[in-house]
Formats: sequence, C-alpha cells, structure tokens
Amino acid sequence: MEPGRAEVDGGAQSAPGVGQLRGRGPARSRWWAPYLFLTPYLALFGLFVLAPIALGVWISLHDWDPFLPSSPWVGLDNYADLFRSGSPIRGNFWRALRATGLFTALSVPVLVTLPLLLALALDRSFPGRSLFRALFFAPYVLGVAVVALVWRLLLDPHVGVINHLLGKVGLPAGTGWTTAVPWVWVSLVGMTVWWTLGYNTVIYLAGLQNIHRELYDAARIDGATRWQLFRHVTLPGLRPVVMFVVMMTVLGSANMFGQAYLVTGGGPGSETRTVIMYIAEEGFRSFRLGAAAAMSYVHALLLALVNLGMVLLLFGRGGDEEAR
Repeated sequence: MEPGRAEVDGGAQSAPGVGQLRGRGPARSRWWAPYLFLTPYLALFGLFVLAPIALGVWISLHDWDPFLPSSPWVGLDNYADLFRSGSPIRGNFWRALRATGLFTALSVPVLVTLPLLLALALDRSFPGRSLFRALFFAPYVLGVAVVALVWRLLLDPHVGVINHLLGKVGLPAGTGWTTAVPWVWVSLVGMTVWWTLGYNTVIYLAGLQNIHRELYDAARIDGATRWQLFRHVTLPGLRPVVMFVVMMTVLGSANMFGQAYLVTGGGPGSETRTVIMYIAEEGFRSFRLGAAAAMSYVHALLLALVNLGMVLLLFGRGGDEEAR
C-alpha cells in the first residue's frame, strides 16, 4: 500500500469521528433546555400551589390572628383540638364533616349514574341531538351564585314558584324546601344535579366515542343482548372515565360551599353547614386562622384517603377481572 494513500485513508476514517464529536458538543451543552421551558410553569406552580401549602401548614402550627401583633406557636394543638374531648371546635367540625358526608353520599350516586344514562341516550343518532346536548350542558356554564339565587327564589317556602305550582295541583304548598329537614337536602342535591349534570354527561360522551364500534358488532354477531353489550363492552371501555367522574364528583361534592351558603345559610340550625362553610366561618369570622388551616388539612387528608380507596377498589377489581 502506498504511504500517501494510507494517510488519506486514515484521514478519511478519522474525519467522521471528529464530526460526530463536533455534532455532540452543542447537544450536550443544551441539557438544560427542557428545564428552561419548564421554568415558567414551575415558577407559577411554586408561587400559587407550593407556597400557599407551605404557608398554610405554618399557619396551622400557630394561634394565628391577623389583627394581633404576634401569633404564638402552638405546635400540633390545633390538630389535637379536632380530636380532644371538650375542645370548642371538635363537635362543630365533626358535625360539619357529617353534613358534608351526607351531601356527598346523596349526590355522588346520582351524578355518576344519571349522566351515564343520559350520555347513552345522547350517543344515539336522532334529530336535534346537538341541541339536547347543548341544553343539558348549558347550566354548567353558570356561576354558583347565579344558580343558588335562582333556586332560592324557586324554592322559597312562602313565595316560591315550586310551592305555588304544587298548591295548584292539590299537593302540599307549604313545604320548607330551604328551612326543614329532609327537604333542605332534597333542594341542595337537586340543584347541584341540575347544575353539574351536563359536565359529567360530556365526559361520558367523550369516553363512549373512544370505544371501538367493532366490539359492539362482534358482540351482536355472537347474540349479545343490550344489557350484555352494556355490561361487557360499554362498562369495561368506560372504566377509566368512570374512575375520573367518580373522583371529580366526590371532590366537588365534598367541597360544596356556595349552594348551602346562599340557599340555606347552613340551616336549619347547623344541619347543612358543610366543612368548607365552618372553615370559612372559623377563619374569617372568628379570625382563628390556625384552627381553620388545621381543619382544612385534616379534610384534605380524609379526601385523599377516600380517593385512594376508590382507586384501589375500582382498578383492583378491574385488574382481577382481566386476570380471570
């Protein structure tokens, strides 16, 4: 082999390596690029989520009154007061939690099943389908203040339209929809279902669109009935959607505030005073922000445990069925 050619070949072989190293240099120097793009989100997340959480924990460890010059450190006393016998806030907190649990237990089953049935009906082709979808979703765009004030006028025991219409057809016209038990719960659950029904329906409709029609065709060829199609095709295909709807509905119901505050005022007595209402009263009327913060974190922990239990129940059962 000629010496000159060997040198040329050697140079040709070494050239790609140099080029690769030169190409890798800028790529390695830009390892920070993804973090740069994440910086605005992380900054906002830290400012509006992490910082308030940390401040709330700090406040819950003090006897915090914004109008006093000092806020004494009390450690975990605010949390202990929620469980300590004889504490001034223990009874009120657990009564409010019971009211919240009752509203959640009454509203969640309706807001999970009724929108599903409605979505199954609206998923079919019929004249005016888009109009009906819009009508059912329309109340959800209203604010809670508008919804509560409208229903308060409708449900007023003395001048409300509903009692007036009931009297016209010979039914009791003096029902205390906003002043007596159990009618207050019927009112709160009813207006909440009317208000949020459309949102869950739209979520179910989106989930139904993702179920392949070939599965229904194959099941019909095998002789499946409508109930079998629903049980073995629709429900398995909607499992993640149902999980999302259940979790979001539980969270929304457990944090109910505006309906009870504006329609019943927490009454009769404190029957419909929810946890969020009591936390707001304790923090912004009695100015015991430390106790209010402690109650909010206990409430959040209970909700996290409930949601974790639902995830394990639904996904665990789904995994067992798939394994079989």
